[in-house]
Amino acid sequence: MIIPKLHYISQGNSTKEHLENIQKACTSGVELVQLRLKNVSEKKLLKFSKEAREITSHFQTRLIINEHYKIAKEVKADGVHLEEIASCPTKTRQHLYTWQIIGGTANTLQDCKTLIDKDVDYISIGLFRSTATTDSLNPVLGLNGFTAITKALKTKTPIIGIGGITVKDVTDILETGISGIAVSQEITNNFNTIRTFNQLLNASSTEEQRYTFK
Repeated sequence: MIIPKLHYISQGNSTKEHLENIQKACTSGVELVQLRLKNVSEKKLLKFSKEAREITSHFQTRLIINEHYKIAKEVKADGVHLEEIASCPTKTRQHLYTWQIIGGTANTLQDCKTLIDKDVDYISIGLFRSTATTDSLNPVLGLNGFTAITKALKTKTPIIGIGGITVKDVTDILETGISGIAVSQEITNNFNTIRTFNQLLNASSTEEQRYTFK
């Protein structure tokens, strides 16, 4: 499965706002959405995951559920994203459908190697820069950190940059060997940036299909 180059990480001041923003992102042409709801009960998360699945299915957009693999399986999301390096992708995969994908978050080269050994489908590395929405304990890697990690890894596993990325950063980030980006704030502030991100990443579905059938 080809992993889309642009991931929208859902944002909002309420669960309702998360869903509204997911719908806006789908309408604006994003190919993959990660539902990232924190501090809600599993019962509520299941309810909102079902709603998110309905929205994304309508637009044929892929849906990834943050952390909760059982819910990802129940709502038949396209996969799960594991933020904690302690979460084992190998064990998680045993609980998922064979077609569901697993992504993992990494902050160091060693994190990346661990995730590759556990056969994840993609890795999100960051932070690119510190942001208000992410854990400030994570190191800021910047362009130099991205370059060092991609050079050392030499992997076919898609590496997705994350952490305060804006439209202006994309060209420089792609030069580091990163294959895609995950964006939250910049898209939530203006959903029209999705088109610009897609153009810069060459990530439209038609381009993907052309690439696939070469």
